Amino acid sequence: MEFKIQRRAPAKQPAISDEDLELAYKFTNRIYKEYGDFLKGVVLFGSAARKQKEPNDIDILIIVDDVSLQLTQEVAETYRIILEKVIVDLSTRLHVTSLRLSSFWEYIRVGDPIGINMLRDGMPLLDTGIFRPMQLLLNQGRIRPSPESIWTYFTRAPTTLHNSRWHLMQASLDLYWAVIDSAHAALMKLDEIPPSPDHIAEMLDKKLVQKGHVNKKCIITMKKFYKLSKQIL
Repeated sequence: MEFKIQRRAPAKQPAISDEDLELAYKFTNRIYKEYGDFLKGVVLFGSAARKQKEPNDIDILIIVDDVSLQLTQEVAETYRIILEKVIVDLSTRLHVTSLRLSSFWEYIRVGDPIGINMLRDGMPLLDTGIFRPMQLLLNQGRIRPSPESIWTYFTRAPTTLHNSRWHLMQASLDLYWAVIDSAHAALMKLDEIPPSPDHIAEMLDKKLVQKGHVNKKCIITMKKFYKLSKQIL
């Protein structure tokens, strides 16, 4: 009995520019010659796969086999050196992310947003039966976030928010010291001994503003950042 089996259409065919696609395939061929079966997949993803109008880096994911092969420190170092050389030879626009096969499976298993975005946007350039099956499962709605991954991201948010506030305060203090240092430099140029920060605005007004060397807005800025620093410290 004869029957015809139709091939399934590719899960995703991103409208990538011919230039970027050619470069991505050239990169894939080069590293496959170097690594061979050590590679389990090479995937184009990110802005290149979405074909954003503005020129961007070409994001490529490399999945390496740590299941059947042992990744010793020597192997990892050799891999890094060869990869950097290939990137330098071809184009600095290549932005390569390397993942162990076991780590990639874990990302997908728990429905991690990083792995899901790679599946959603990714175009496999080299696939040994790893990437396309996962991409198919995602498109069929059969990959769902696990309760553990949901809780991990939920508990991460307060810490990230706290860090953002710390960075804002630190940036404000850096600006404050930039204002103080520039004021000190200006006063030292006039052979004046810089006073303590709480008296700098007064001396700037007397030595620089009243003599027409700087705009009076400088005094307002100095007072503003001094007051801000006292609120933070």
